[in-house]
Amino acid sequence: QVQLVESGGGLVQAGGSLRLSCAASGRTFSTYIMGWFRQAPGKEREFVAAIRWSGGSTYYADSVKGRFTISRDNAKNTVYLQMNSLKPEDTAVYYCAADRSIAVRTTPKLYDYWGQGTQVTVSS
Repeated sequence: QVQLVESGGGLVQAGGSLRLSCAASGRTFSTYIMGWFRQAPGKEREFVAAIRWSGGSTYYADSVKGRFTISRDNAKNTVYLQMNSLKPEDTAVYYCAADRSIAVRTTPKLYDYWGQGTQVTVSS
């Protein structure tokens, strides 16, 4: 079993920054894909970014490229999402997820483990 705990959400003005953290525990993650997703009110959960735990290759949704950066700290079993130049449309609950697949996937239902989510609100 894998446990994921997100933190770092909050309220920020447009143009500001936040860093989300996802602490993972319970299993060896060296072959996992770690992803960040978000869900705004009334909308479906959408892919934001992903990283290979082994090797560190990264992948981003077009809507966040150049503004968000995903990274990981192997020693701390933690994945981060640095969010810069935030916009009101980035407002959502952000979720960390883990996928045992070898390929990077952007469909939420294919991920095996999820955190509880952390709220990010960007005011205009």
